[in-house]
Amino acid sequence: MKKYTVLVACGAGIATSTVVCDRVENLLKDNHVNAEVVQCKISEVSSRQESADLIVSTTILPTTYNIPAEIATAYITGIGMDKLDQRILGHLKS
Repeated sequence: MKKYTVLVACGAGIATSTVVCDRVENLLKDNHVNAEVVQCKISEVSSRQESADLIVSTTILPTTYNIPAEIATAYITGIGMDKLDQRILGHLKS
C-alpha cells in the first residue's frame, strides 16, 4: 500500500495549520489512507513538494506547485468541510 505525504501549511506553521493538521490526520485515518501529515510554513512548501503528494494550505498559495493543492478555509470556517474532505480523499485515492 502506497504511503502518501500531505503538507499542511499556514503562514507561520503553528496556529491554523495545527487545527487543519488534526482534521486531515483524522480524515485520512478514518478512511484508511496510509499517509504522513507534515505541518509546515507556506514558505517551506516549495522545497518540500518533491517528496509530497498533496498540499493543504490555510493561506493563499504564493505560487503554482508541481503537486495538487487545496485551500483549507472550509476547516477554519466550518462551511463546506465535507466537500473539502472528498477533494482531499480524491487526490490520494486516485
